[in-house]
Order: sequence, then structure tokens, then C-alpha cells
Amino acid sequence: MNPIELVHEKSVKTRRVRVLAEMLAPLLPTSGRVLDIGSGDGAMAAAILKRKPNLTIEGIDTLVRPGTAIPVRAFDGVHIDAPDGAYDCCLLVDVIHHAAEPEALLREAARVSSGSLVIKDHLRDGFAARETLRFMDRVHNARYGVSLPYCYWNSGEWRGNIAAAGLTIDLWYDRLVLYPWWANWIFGRNLHVLTRLKKKV
Repeated sequence: MNPIELVHEKSVKTRRVRVLAEMLAPLLPTSGRVLDIGSGDGAMAAAILKRKPNLTIEGIDTLVRPGTAIPVRAFDGVHIDAPDGAYDCCLLVDVIHHAAEPEALLREAARVSSGSLVIKDHLRDGFAARETLRFMDRVHNARYGVSLPYCYWNSGEWRGNIAAAGLTIDLWYDRLVLYPWWANWIFGRNLHVLTRLKKKV
């Protein structure tokens, strides 16, 4: 682990999990089955379960890490082995921009959810957005062997792809304070989005 990664691990990652869990938990059902798509080490799901203990959260990921905090099974990044509407909610935290086929993954998440999708991801909006997001991705994910296609959608692309997947926006937040004050003015800004989506009626 290089010095930048060490600072990130100690000063940013732990805070990010806590802050995001506090933001995500109110958007999830009180009870039911949640599929955490791209669950990583499961730390985020575990933090959410402390706040929503009546949920059941299962994880899937293209790269299953040892010692995950929740049960995680492998998938190919596009096709989810579950029937239509199998879950009450699908959770995708910083996953879409890693997907080889992001539009297809969004449609597949919509297929297996009977209720909502809760997504936290990036926005390619503002000055030097792509370059900043690429740097953040490398620091956070490169050492784990996570795929880095750097596929960042701007606000218009997000809204277009959401509609194309047969979804509507229920809630949309694009000013998230995820980092300490000294980092947020660079890495926060309007580079992140938290949204809850529902199927079109």
C-alpha cells in the first residue's frame, strides 16, 4: 500500500462507509430482501444492517474477496441469477461506472427488483470531472484488481439511461458531503449522486 492509499484507508474509507450508510439506510425498505450488487468486502451492507436490522442483504460481485462481511456470490457483471422481482430492493454503490455494460446492468437490476433501486454513483459534471474521478477510482480500487473502465455518466446521461431502463426518479441528491472538509472541495463538489428509482407504472 503506497502513502496515498494509506491516507485514503485511514482518513477517508472508514468515514465514507459510515456517512454513506447513514445516507443509504433511510432510502431502503424497513424489512425485506435487498440485493447488494457489486458488494465488495460487504462493509457497506454490514453498516446498513446495524441501522436496518430487519433487512436481509445478499451480495454479488464479479470479484469475490475473502472474508466478506455478508454472504457474497460471484456473477458476470451483467446477468443476475434470480427471477423477476426476486428482491424488494437492489442496492448499487459505486458500481455502474465499473460495469462493462452499464446500461444492461441497470436494466437487469430493475428486472430482479419488485420495488426500488437505490444507487450511489458518480457524476461527470463540472470542471475536470473525468480526471478527478479517474484519480479517485485508481486510489480506491486499483489495488483490489477491480475493473476500471472509467465509464462516468453526466446528469443527462443518467436521466436518459434511467428512463430507458423503465425506471423513474423518486429521489435525487447530487450534493453529497462524503469526505473530510480538506478533501471535499476537490473530491466532493457535484461529482456524486444518490438516487432512489422506481419502476414506471
